[in-house]
Amino acid sequence: MSDTVGDFILRRLSEWGIKRVFGYPGDGINGLMGAMGRVADRFDYVRVRHEEMAAFMAGGHAKFTGEVGVCMATSGPGAIHLLNGLYDAKLDHVPVLAIVGQQARSTLGSDYQQEVDLVSLFKDVASYVQMVSTPAQVRHVLDRALRIAAAERTVTAVIVPNDLQEMPAVPSPPRKHGSLYSGIGYAAAHPVPSDDELRRAAEVLNAGEKVAMLIGAGALGAADEVIEVAERLGAGVAKALLGKAALPDDIPWVTGSIGLLGTKPSWQMMDDCDTLLMVGTTFPYAEYLPADGQAHAVQIDIDPRNVSMRYPTEVNLIGDSAAVLRRLLPLLVRKDNPSWRERIELNVRKWWRALEAKAMEPANPINPQRIFWELSPRLPDRAIVCGDCGSHTNWYARDLRLRRGMLASLSGKLATMGSGVPYAIAAKMAYPDRPVLAIVGDGAMQMNGNAELITVKQYWKRWSNPCFVVMVLNNRDLNQVTWEQRALAGDPKFSAAQDVEDFPYARYAEMLGFKAMQVDRPEDIGMAWEAAFTAGRPVLLEFAADPDVPPLPPHISWAQAKAYMSAMAKGDPDEIGVIRQTLRDLVAGLLPGEHDKG
Repeated sequence: MSDTVGDFILRRLSEWGIKRVFGYPGDGINGLMGAMGRVADRFDYVRVRHEEMAAFMAGGHAKFTGEVGVCMATSGPGAIHLLNGLYDAKLDHVPVLAIVGQQARSTLGSDYQQEVDLVSLFKDVASYVQMVSTPAQVRHVLDRALRIAAAERTVTAVIVPNDLQEMPAVPSPPRKHGSLYSGIGYAAAHPVPSDDELRRAAEVLNAGEKVAMLIGAGALGAADEVIEVAERLGAGVAKALLGKAALPDDIPWVTGSIGLLGTKPSWQMMDDCDTLLMVGTTFPYAEYLPADGQAHAVQIDIDPRNVSMRYPTEVNLIGDSAAVLRRLLPLLVRKDNPSWRERIELNVRKWWRALEAKAMEPANPINPQRIFWELSPRLPDRAIVCGDCGSHTNWYARDLRLRRGMLASLSGKLATMGSGVPYAIAAKMAYPDRPVLAIVGDGAMQMNGNAELITVKQYWKRWSNPCFVVMVLNNRDLNQVTWEQRALAGDPKFSAAQDVEDFPYARYAEMLGFKAMQVDRPEDIGMAWEAAFTAGRPVLLEFAADPDVPPLPPHISWAQAKAYMSAMAKGDPDEIGVIRQTLRDLVAGLLPGEHDKG
């Protein structure tokens, strides 16, 4: 039997080095799935429970490996389901290719069953989207989609009508006008700043007396260079959420996360600095950066479109973060201003003590901050941490102390619920020897996490290290939105929208063959983490957490305080618990600083 277009597509993917495809079958890709069965030895096909999860996993694979992630879905509803996961990849700048089916070419334009204008549908999320209409077109469209995804760290999409998938392949089109011959592989761009730009950047940084650094996902892999530059400049370093793993948290001048979910030392440093160096970040919330005109700023980024869009920069250096910092370092003069660095380190020490005090405050039944505080020293070496979106993201950002060699990510710009478990599955598929932890709230767990536990059940026995832990923060509340309603809108909790139906997460996981644990006493937290990471099989760890513990921002504005008081005055259903826990948190945060003399 001669190769079909479906066979050719999969062979071409293999030639590009693609080894794993996340997907869900359907009649719109029957030709591709049949071909997948014929080359099962070349691919690890991961069958998910929902197409959105395939896109999340492709994005997670790209984040943790740097490779192009590939997802596959059928026509119509299957293609539509991919969108949220693809937008997550697009907004966080990771390379993903979506291959989707379409109805037969002869039916298009007839309002046929499951006929959707997929080119229009994917036009916004995909930087390159093309429907192939002849076998001779397949080669160059697929090559170009992979090349653009890899080179631009973006999403691309190839649409393949189902009748075309079964047609004979045309690996090499006839040599005539209109035929194209594309090849495998891509050349990565290596932009470099000029010597004059480096000199001007060094002049700005050398002139500053109080230098702050902000690093993001673009600084992943540049830890040594960031450390050297920070030491030379006497700077403190704050981290955007996607850059949390870029620098370990045990360095005394690392101030931690920045923003609404950030730390007080990061806020203080940005509020007091006179010079700012941003490395590989498009952190969006300008109110947490220095005031407009307060600081002289330099920015390093791989993409020229990202510079000077959050804060006015005087010099922009375009290139790989590590390479640019290495070239910049010899031009920097060591600072003779120890008081600035000492103040940063003092603020960091006070902050960690305040966090511990807050974590140890009583709650009903468990203070969620303590769950993360006790996780940090028990997190295994080389762990990969996959966060979701919810109130637990606050504690991930603030309380969790990552060490050198760990990886961590979550949905950054899109901040979508539901990414935690699929990210973790993708991480484990890529690194079956490493411990993987998914951090998920009860809302996201009910949204899609419960279903993807079945995917774990299907595949976990192939992993060389079975350590795979799903932590469910069960507070029976869509807690992040509840607190945003109070602090931003001044409205009390709307129970009809915010209450989460209770669900037996641990018992359900146990039915699937997981080791399952329920924890509702704070004194059991540490032992539960230790048991989870040494279980010898996947684990679901369910913590009963208090929804009334406030995720207070590092700096409370008058508008936020006023909105919060307004929400309480309007009769919030959890008013008593909220006020009690807020007072406890505020007092605990103040007392350690009062007694800390440095």
